[in-house]
Parts: sequence; structure tokens; C-alpha cells
Amino acid sequence: MADPHHNARLEAFCDAVFAIALTLLIIDIKVPASEGIGTTHDLWRALGHIGPPIFAFVLSFAVIFITWVNHHRFVRLVNKSSGSFIYANGLLLLTVVFLPFPTALVGEYLATDHAAPAVVIYNAVTAVQAIGWILVSGAALRLARDERAVALIRDTHRTGYFALVVYLLLAVLALWFPLAIAVVTTMLWAYWLTFSLRAE
Repeated sequence: MADPHHNARLEAFCDAVFAIALTLLIIDIKVPASEGIGTTHDLWRALGHIGPPIFAFVLSFAVIFITWVNHHRFVRLVNKSSGSFIYANGLLLLTVVFLPFPTALVGEYLATDHAAPAVVIYNAVTAVQAIGWILVSGAALRLARDERAVALIRDTHRTGYFALVVYLLLAVLALWFPLAIAVVTTMLWAYWLTFSLRAE
């Protein structure tokens, strides 16, 4: 049976990577150890301590899921492939599979006095992801299936530059205001979700 489109194998590979990255996020959510839990109150207090890891997990799940949805839609805009398009997708996937690491950092250190490096690295990774989108969309412009696809790809290209600047700025500001920047980062991904839904 022939591939339904020229990038079917690439899309299938990317889908598998997205699925694995989503699954890996949950590894750092640990059930509180029974040692030291003498009462129900102790368990509630211990569960409260895993609030930051759960926050980081939910945020990163949303980040990867939104990226997957946009990637799925984006691949449908092209009807050819090229080496530059495939390698640009590889960079995008690199940021996706790396995201569990800064997620674990944020979960471990967000509620401490040492949150800055975790939030800086988290936003730096999303900045690199923006570079991935810039390269993917730049390569896709030569592969677009029609004029409407070209217009949509150009929109993605411009949005990638906007995201790059914003996430780099957030990464720098996180050196001084990590908790505030974590909130802003969350709000920004809520915006990307709304933006993605409007694109449907």
C-alpha cells in the first residue's frame, strides 16, 4: 500500500517520538514514601510537596501535546519532502525529547530558593524549539502544496521568530524572577493553545 502522502514515514516517526516524550514526563512524579507517614494528615502534607512536580508535568504535557497538534497540521501543508525539512524536524524533535529534563528540574526546584536555573533552562529549551519551528517552516516554504499552504507556513515562520524572542527574554528574566516567569510561561502556553484552537 502506498504512503498517503510524501511525509507519512516522517510523520509516523515524529508521532512515536511525541508519544514517548509524553510518557517519560510522568516518571518524575513519585508516590510519597510510606516511611514517615503516620497519619492521614501526614499523607496530605506529603502530597502537597509533590505539587510543583505535578505542575511541571501538566505544563510540559500541554507543551508537547500542543506541539504535536501543530506539527500534525503543519505536515499536511506540504506535498513533498527534502533533506532540510527532515533534519529541521529532527531539531524540533530534539527539543521535545529533551523537555522531560527541565520539567524534572522545575518540579524539583520551583518551590525552593534555587528555582532560577530550572526556569532559565526550561525557557531556553522552548526557545530552541522556536528555532526548530523557524527551520521547519523555512524548509517547508519550498514544499507547500498550494498558495493557501504557503500563507499558513509563512504565518508559522513569523510566529517562530516571535516565540524565539519572547522565550529568550523570559529565560534571561528568570535569573531574577523565576516564579513570576514560570507563571508567565504557563500563560504563554495557554495563549498558544488558544491560538492553535483558532487555527482549526
